[in-house]
Amino acid sequence: MDFSALIDPASAAVVVGGTALATLLRAGLGECRATWATIRHLASREFDEEALRSDLARMVQDVRIDGLVRTEPYHFRDRASRMAAKAMIDARNIALFHKQMTRFRARRMADNRRASATLAMAAENAPAFGLAGTLLALSQLDVAGAGQGMNAALAGAVLTTLYGVLLAQLVLTPLAEAIRRSGEAEEQARDALMLWTAGQLEGAVVHPLPVQSEAQAA
Repeated sequence: MDFSALIDPASAAVVVGGTALATLLRAGLGECRATWATIRHLASREFDEEALRSDLARMVQDVRIDGLVRTEPYHFRDRASRMAAKAMIDARNIALFHKQMTRFRARRMADNRRASATLAMAAENAPAFGLAGTLLALSQLDVAGAGQGMNAALAGAVLTTLYGVLLAQLVLTPLAEAIRRSGEAEEQARDALMLWTAGQLEGAVVHPLPVQSEAQAA
């Protein structure tokens, strides 16, 4: 098989460009931006379970030894945990850490659902634009006439249909499923870490600042 014959930039542009435009118009710019951010998160593998476990263990140790009053904010490598820990230390309230982490969890799950839905919509659009490209190529048969031009038009008609099916079934649908599976795995790992953290912080108390007596002050 001559795989070079399967490469047609014009047909690919019709299918990919049409699918992207139709998805943007149907889903909206906000949904497409959120989907792109979720895809980047999946590709970059920003979530590091071992790093988060290490940072949480350090936070637990500091809180249990020094209390929230004397504990200083420090840099979490995980953005959600960093913001939740800062809110907890600023407010001197352990419950606020879990409340903030629950809020970030709900946001991540909502973003994953939005991304999966947008990609599923794109997967529906791709075959339609494959067919549109086929009809467009067939409309050029009279112009092309017989010979090499007619062969090129027929090849373009076949390739646009092929591109539409491949884009939907080998790119968009698997990507939507990858986001769903990755999101579920990440939340399971985070839930286990949050459960451990809650148990470790359960006995922690807010230690008051040391107060000097009048005799010591004198």
